[in-house]
Amino acid sequence: MSYIGSHISSSKGYLAMGKQALKLGANTFAFFTRNPRGGTVKPLDEKDVAAYNELAREHGFGPVVAHAPYTYNACAAKEDLRDFARRSMREDLARLEYTPGNYYNFHPGSHVGQGIETGIQLIADLLNEVLWPEMQTTVLLETMAGKGSEVGSSFEELRAIMDRVRLPEKLGVCLDTCHVWDAGYDIVNDLDGVLQQFDRVIGLEKLKAIHTNDSQNLLGARKDRHARIGEGQLGKDAFRRLICHPAVKNLPFVLETPNDNAGWAAEIALLRSFSEE
Repeated sequence: MSYIGSHISSSKGYLAMGKQALKLGANTFAFFTRNPRGGTVKPLDEKDVAAYNELAREHGFGPVVAHAPYTYNACAAKEDLRDFARRSMREDLARLEYTPGNYYNFHPGSHVGQGIETGIQLIADLLNEVLWPEMQTTVLLETMAGKGSEVGSSFEELRAIMDRVRLPEKLGVCLDTCHVWDAGYDIVNDLDGVLQQFDRVIGLEKLKAIHTNDSQNLLGARKDRHARIGEGQLGKDAFRRLICHPAVKNLPFVLETPNDNAGWAAEIALLRSFSEE
């Protein structure tokens, strides 16, 4: 079963997101847990969540990928910024318990001059404060492009974070195709090699979701500029190989391409046609 979808606005609630996914031909999706560039969040409507859960079961949805706002920086130099990320993530994870078995994806953060080792330790420290043994959501570290002082542009950095977390079973990885390409992983010409490297360093059992984006940039540019599928440096054939690869074909593939609903519907149909070849 291929699970393919896109980012969907959460402004009208869970059931509306599920219905919009169906309109797009999707059976998974991503959404921001709150304003992507702020900290506000609406009260949770438990009846709305229950209605969504029923719809998702009825239509065989795969795991959905909630996305933390970009404003969170788990390894910020300022304690007040780390505290904001800590408090907001706790609230996000508590709310996600109403939709058990799904994913919570976040950008690990930027060390802002403190150094990569300090950044890794601060991220792990925060995770150790917000994870708990009984939680039903898996938290995903996203692979990053490596611009500025981002942490997580190498598999080794992600593994170093996971090694410092007391509940590693609550963690996984979301691989962003644009980000790994921009970070220097050649998924166009050596997809098998990249996945084998991921397996050696982290373990393929920890790979839980794919952010499916083409890139405007050359390999290793470390810039993070998404493109529509087939309109960037990766090209359609790379996505055809990826979505059919036995190591990842059952994972949720979520589009974050610069598009509108009609464009995402077309890309979902394209990816689904690849998966059915």
